Amino acid sequence: MKPAAIKSIYVSITAMMVWFALGLQLKLSIGHSGGNIWHALKLYLSFFTILTNILVACCLTFIIFFKGTGISKFFSKASTQTAIAVYILVVGLVYNISLRGLTHPVGLDRVADELLHVASPLLFLCFWIFFVKKAGLDYKDAVKWLIYPLLYVLLIVVRGYIINAYPYPFINVVNLGYPKALLNTGIILLIMWVLSLLFIFIGKKMKKI
Repeated sequence: MKPAAIKSIYVSITAMMVWFALGLQLKLSIGHSGGNIWHALKLYLSFFTILTNILVACCLTFIIFFKGTGISKFFSKASTQTAIAVYILVVGLVYNISLRGLTHPVGLDRVADELLHVASPLLFLCFWIFFVKKAGLDYKDAVKWLIYPLLYVLLIVVRGYIINAYPYPFINVVNLGYPKALLNTGIILLIMWVLSLLFIFIGKKMKKI
């Protein structure tokens, strides 16, 4: 089988899995909110996990099913795909190192949880390793890639100030106060920046192989 065909099959299956996980989590969230779709949707979209998995799903979907479009060209860039790889890897690392065990999902909740926090990061990481053409990666990209998480933090802080609620314990200003919450967030952003530099370094090395 030709490499292009293998890539197409891998990307298609991964995209469908991520969309399935996102849909399942939304359905479960609506159920947990007593059928209040608007309330469930607002909470659902407040999580970095969900927003980043949507990025993953959109990236994979557009590069396979909407080739030639402007947004497909954007998602086909090595810089874009590497940034998304960093984001989704951080999702997996933060959850599995810091957040796993704080809740104990069962049944379909556990299925959605593992798909979004484990399967998606691993599958997209494999996609990056084997299928992303890493030519053109530049160390200065690492700073630009912080725009998305910085905007997310800003949104969550403003949202939290208004409704007095936060999606993650490490940024919960109510319990931690602003200095501790912002310090925690700063550490995660620093880790994300370092990971970005590492991905770029690895990409440059792999390009020479």
